[in-house]
Amino acid sequence: MNSIEPDAAVELGDVEAVILVGGKGTRLRPLTLSAPKPMLPTAGKPFLTHLLSRIRDAGIRRVVLGTSFKAEVFEEYFGDGSELGLELSYVVETEPLGTGGGIRNVLSALRAENVLVFNGDVLGGSDIRAVVRTHREKDADVTMHLVRVADPRAFGCVPTDGDGRVTAFLEKTQDPPTDQINAGCYVFKRSVIEEIPSGRPVSVEREVFPKLLNDGRKLYGHVDYGYWRDMGTPEDFVAGSSDLVRGSRRRRRSTAPAASA
Repeated sequence: MNSIEPDAAVELGDVEAVILVGGKGTRLRPLTLSAPKPMLPTAGKPFLTHLLSRIRDAGIRRVVLGTSFKAEVFEEYFGDGSELGLELSYVVETEPLGTGGGIRNVLSALRAENVLVFNGDVLGGSDIRAVVRTHREKDADVTMHLVRVADPRAFGCVPTDGDGRVTAFLEKTQDPPTDQINAGCYVFKRSVIEEIPSGRPVSVEREVFPKLLNDGRKLYGHVDYGYWRDMGTPEDFVAGSSDLVRGSRRRRRSTAPAASA
């Protein structure tokens, strides 16, 4: 188990994490016919273990898993999280609710005022504490982790102003004004999660973020150059597993992840 830097727990002790792991992983079939994508073996461990370890090493202790497809597999393997030095809880999504609906669905399990939300199929090497630090310094309603890619046209393009404030959220535009895209990691104020409609599908990209912008809320971007790879396709799954084995996930990539499935 990796050591934790002395100031990490102090800095993020009042933050908890949510990981969305409810997808069926259709792009990875037939591998995902028998196991959820985040539970596929990657460098000798279920992929989700690597993200949970990063979260723990940043000083966060409470993690909520938003599950759906084969939900029981997660709790059977990780239990209460104590073997990883975490406190894990589980909230099952009984019908597809989208990214925003999935975040809203775990609200009853949340305690902290600031909540880190992760897509459960991204392999990253970014500094989690730095993303939270930006969120606090800007007193943001939501802070989005952004990465730069060579071709942002197929992804959520996110331009920001000189202060880092998000000025638009352009989903799959063919004439993107910036190479910054949504990396699938966010910090939410709990109050914003409370505002997401419950009981129906909600897209965080197409509904929640555009509404925040229209309402003049404080939506900021945190841009970094850490390693980042979507693990949703067989090619990226193999490449990401290789990078983990070689310990090279701190190296910057210039390609973007595909949409989760």
